[in-house]
Parts: sequence; structure tokens; C-alpha cells
Amino acid sequence: MRSFLTTICVFLMINSFAQDASKVEQYCEVVATGRLLSTKVTIDIDYGEERSAWKDNRLKDENGKLIKFNSVIDALNYLGKNEWKLVNAFPISSTNEPNVYHYVFKKEFPAAETRGN
Repeated sequence: MRSFLTTICVFLMINSFAQDASKVEQYCEVVATGRLLSTKVTIDIDYGEERSAWKDNRLKDENGKLIKFNSVIDALNYLGKNEWKLVNAFPISSTNEPNVYHYVFKKEFPAAETRGN
């Protein structure tokens, strides 16, 4: 009976490790730039995809409709609702332009759904 329980415990541990190996962390970056003479901000979300001047890379919902954010917090809340976890946040400033804020997020995806597989 004891060896049977040991075998079950080992099987469950191996199974849990196998499930973790099938997940891959993916990252995205939210860049929030203040608009000149406005209280509004421009939000850009970079998922690491190739960008082109000829392709519309703006974030869209499942129906293909453009998602517009009211503020930086609106964009951060959107990512939080979609299970993205904040990793880091930092500003970058220059003398002639408004501050640009960067927010890095991560989320686990099944390995089969990620690029490179």
C-alpha cells in the first residue's frame, strides 16, 4: 500500500512539472506618451510583433474594433483584466519632449500558442 501511494505521489509530481513546462511567459510593453497641450495620452502596446508602416498595429478587440483608452490607468486596467501582470514601470524623459512612461507586463501562455513553436 505504501509503494502504491508513493507511486501516485511521484506520478502527480511529474504531471505537475509537465504542465508547467507546457507554459511560456510572454511579455508586452505599454508606452504612454503625453500629448502636447493636452491632458490626454497616446497609448502604444508592443507585443514584440513585427511592425510596418503599411499595417495597422493598433490594439483591436475580438471583433476587430479599435480599442481606445481614456488614460494610462484605463490601459493598465485592460491588461490586468486580461491576466497580464506588471513587471516593471519606468519613465524616460528628454528636455524637449514630455515624459514617456513604459510599463512591462508578462503573462503565461500555452507553449503551442506562442511564436517559435
